[in-house]
Amino acid sequence: MTRTITLFFLSLALAACQQATPVRSALIQPDTAMGLYAPNQHELYDGVFRVSGNNIYHAGTLNDAPGWDHMDDAATSLRAVPGEVVIDVNEISNTGQFFAQMQLPEGSYRIELERFNEFSPCQDGGIAAYLFEHGNAGCGDGNWPKSLLYVAGWGFGNATLNGATLYENYEIHFMVTQGMRDRDTLQVKLNPTSGEAGSINPAAQQLDFFIRSPQRNEANHPNRQVFDHFFAMEVTWK
Repeated sequence: MTRTITLFFLSLALAACQQATPVRSALIQPDTAMGLYAPNQHELYDGVFRVSGNNIYHAGTLNDAPGWDHMDDAATSLRAVPGEVVIDVNEISNTGQFFAQMQLPEGSYRIELERFNEFSPCQDGGIAAYLFEHGNAGCGDGNWPKSLLYVAGWGFGNATLNGATLYENYEIHFMVTQGMRDRDTLQVKLNPTSGEAGSINPAAQQLDFFIRSPQRNEANHPNRQVFDHFFAMEVTWK
C-alpha cells in the first residue's frame, strides 16, 4: 500500500512538472525573460501593416549553375540592387499586396504575391504577425536563426524580367524580422553560443523575401531548382 501511494504522488509530481514546462510553438518559447501580448489581445489592433524595404541585396544571380548557395549566410556572393519592397496587408483578413521591383544586372525584375496561402498552421491563414519562426522556434525551417517576425506572408505568385513572365505560380514568402544579418558584414550566425534566444540583433530589422520553384534540386541550398532570395536592410513602417 505504501509503495502504491508513493508511486501515485510521484506520478502527480511528474504530471505537474510536465504541465509547468510549456510546449514550444510559434507563440510560446521557453526560458524567456519577458512576455509578449498577442496582437488580438489589443482592442485597437486593426491588422494593417504598411511597410517598405530599401537597401536591397540579392543572394547570387538569376543564372547561377546548379550547386549554388542562395542563403549565403557567409555573405560571399551578395550584390546590392536598387529597388523597393512594398507590403500593404491586413493580417486579420489575410488580404492585401506584396511586391518588389528591382533593377538587376539581368534587367528589370519584379516579384508579386498573387494569392496568400497557409502551408502550415503557424502561418495563420497566409499572413501572420508577432510569432517566432526558424531556428528551434517550432515553426519554419532552420535556414534562418530564430527571430520574432513582426509580420510575414506566404502564398503563390509570379516574377517577371523586363516585363516577360519568368516564373508563374511559384511559392513566395516575405518576413519582417529582427536583425538576422550583421550591420557591417551582412553575415548570418545561425545558432547562438548559449541560451534559447536566437542569434539575432533585436536593435535592427530586416525584410527577407524569396520566390521558389516547386521543383527540387538537392545540389542547391536551399534544395530547389529556383530560389531567388533577396533582403532589405532598411525597413520603414508607414
